[in-house]
This record gives sequence, structure tokens and C-alpha cells, in this order.
Amino acid sequence: MTKHANPATAVSAGAILPGIRWSLSRDLRIALRSRAELGVQLLFYIIVVSLFPLATTPERNLLATMGPGVLWVAALLASLLSLPRLFASDYADGTLEQIALSPYPLEALVSGKILAHWLTTGLPVALLAPLLGVQYAMDAESGFVLAAALLVGTPILSLLGAIGAALTLGLRAGGSLLALLILPLYVPVLIFGAGSVDAVRAGLGATANLSLLGAGLLVAVVGAPFAATAAVRIALD
Repeated sequence: MTKHANPATAVSAGAILPGIRWSLSRDLRIALRSRAELGVQLLFYIIVVSLFPLATTPERNLLATMGPGVLWVAALLASLLSLPRLFASDYADGTLEQIALSPYPLEALVSGKILAHWLTTGLPVALLAPLLGVQYAMDAESGFVLAAALLVGTPILSLLGAIGAALTLGLRAGGSLLALLILPLYVPVLIFGAGSVDAVRAGLGATANLSLLGAGLLVAVVGAPFAATAAVRIALD
């Protein structure tokens, strides 16, 4: 049975930020060493978004209507595609067990890994979205709202995805089970994220949708790292 850090150490406020910083820098260095993998994820996002205008009518109103949903679904799939690298490789070679024995709180280390996942997956997707939205005849205001919604919503995808990735650690069909567990949780984020652009196009403003995404982000930030950490501990025991 794996021994974990002393509970007194784990709740030490002074160790939280250094733990997040250490885990974040470690995972970013690993991600930058495998640039090809990051490039494949971004290329997947670009290709999926670009296929829909080619397969549908070039009518501008229809493209503008379907664009936000397509961009959000592609972002969701790109995030899902990269989730296994959150914990799986560290679990397979025993590194995750050593991380759990470190003097830093495991919650802080898991939070750092989640933040690194978002910086390498969600942030590039959000920055690329307005440019890709040109294919869907989206104006500047819609592109700005889409980017803002993705900047708020993609961290939720990473936080919820971390729970699923931790719950499926070590399972033989972990990838398929991960998708089944996480996709239903992504639906509200998808609805409010794509709905923010639709609201702007209808002249209603995106404040309500962005506020709901912000509230969801706050809830996920508070709860998801602890849920993911509990699942990691179960997998290690």
C-alpha cells in the first residue's frame, strides 16, 4: 500500500503554491519536449473545424449559425484527446507514486498538472478560435466573445477531465471509459459556451452565458482538484 505525505504537511498553506509551481514547470517541460504531440492536438482541432465548411453549404448565415457549436465541439474533442497524458504516463512508470510521496500536498501537485494541461491544450485552442471562425463568416465581435468563452470554459474541461483521467487510471479500457464518464459533464459547458456567441448574434449580449461559465469555473476550481486527488490516491492504493 502506498504511503502518502503527512496530513499536517498536506494542509500546510505554505506548501501549496510551491507545489503547484513545481508540478506546473515539470509538466510544461515534459510537454515542450514532445512538441509533436502538442502539434498533433492543435492540428486535429484545426482539421475538424475546417472540414465542416467544406462539407456543408457556403451560405454565410448557415455557416455563422453553426460555427460556434462546431468550434466548441472541436475544442471539447481536442481536450478529451489529450486527457490521458495527465496521469497515465506517470502512473505507468511509477513517477506518480513518487510524486505522491513528495513533501508537497498532492492536491497542489494535481492542480499544477491540470494547469499545465490547460496551458498546452485549452489556451492555444482559445487563441486560435477567432482566426478559425473566419471560415464561418463570424464578425469581430462574435470572434471576441467566442475567444472569451473558450478562455473561461476550457479550464472547466481540463478540471473535469482530470477527475475522469484519475478515475480511469490503470483500467484496460480507460480511454473509452474516460469519454463515457466525461462527455456528459461537458454538455453544460458546451451549451453555455456556444450559446454566448448565439446570444450576441441575436442582440441579447453574452453576459448571462459568460457569467454561468464563470460560476462553473469557480465551482470546478474549488472541487475538481480534490476529487481528482482522491481518485489518484485510490488508484495508488
